[in-house]
Amino acid sequence: MSKSIYAIITGSGSYLPTKLVPNSAFLNTDFLESNGQPITRPREEIISKFQQITGIDERRYAEDEYVCSDIAFFAAEKALENAGINKEELDYIIVAHNFGDVKFGETHSDIVPGLASRVKYKLAIENPFTVAYDLPFGCPGWLQAMIQANYYIKSGDAKHILVIGSETLSRISDPCDRDSMIYSDGAGAVVLSAVESETPVGILTHATRTDTLEQAFLLRMDKSNNPEDKSNLYLKMNGRKLYEYALKTVPGAIKLAIDKSGLPIEKMERILIHQANEKMDEAIVTRLYELYGFAKRPEFSMPMTISWLGNNSVATLPILYNLIIAKDIENHQLNPGDHFVFASVGAGMHVNAMVYKMPE
Repeated sequence: MSKSIYAIITGSGSYLPTKLVPNSAFLNTDFLESNGQPITRPREEIISKFQQITGIDERRYAEDEYVCSDIAFFAAEKALENAGINKEELDYIIVAHNFGDVKFGETHSDIVPGLASRVKYKLAIENPFTVAYDLPFGCPGWLQAMIQANYYIKSGDAKHILVIGSETLSRISDPCDRDSMIYSDGAGAVVLSAVESETPVGILTHATRTDTLEQAFLLRMDKSNNPEDKSNLYLKMNGRKLYEYALKTVPGAIKLAIDKSGLPIEKMERILIHQANEKMDEAIVTRLYELYGFAKRPEFSMPMTISWLGNNSVATLPILYNLIIAKDIENHQLNPGDHFVFASVGAGMHVNAMVYKMPE
């Protein structure tokens, strides 16, 4: 039987900031409506309802001295060490992010040079043919970078690719907006490597969609809820419509990727979904199983970190994968030969999904 080239994850790493911010940290925050009027409900009630909907109890913010490319570098170092490859052998470095380097206390984005170039510089890679570039693609950016990397590897153009997701959402969130409690910081990275195999392994299939006619600005940069803050732009979202969009599109995208693989959903040991909102994620995965005729999803089908890490955008999936591989999430592990799904949704609006098989 002839062999084909497949892309497998040979190493992973993550960086979880040490600045822990519990929900109680927002008890003194003056939340405002989008029209600038104060929210009159007690803060305790606002925070309690927020926790019930999102499942978030605490989140991590990057240390004051670090920016996005710093924590991307920290995760990259761990992934390279875990993979056991020479950094000079990397063909590509792809960094998924959306806001560049934003210094503590500022909201201005610095993206020149690109973050991937900064990571390559910090890694002190001398090889000029290690191509470094950024991918801004909303929260699904890291997974889309994995899809791009898979194409490079399967074409024979690359053997080793470092794929990073890094974000410091705390730096661009409006302190007067209650949605700011969702956002957090973090970085995750994997090394994707080429292998020859007679049977499919690693990245098997994927699916991506972009919806813009009515959905392009569900997530956007916009003015502060504070009318006195006229010069800065912050990350804003239409939460209800975003929830409806995700529930309508993500299950179908995941099903498309699974169906392309020719495997039944029962073969999917885990669904690794972007940690956006606990209630929304649970509804998405439940709907997915309903599409296959199941009334409910398996008990341990969906590992979650949002309760203690919050939503750090492009970093949620690589961090989640790394923590599972390190056996740091109770009741969740990935064994040789297991199939699982990556899935994400975010600004664009973009949705993507991938079926992956662990090497034997």
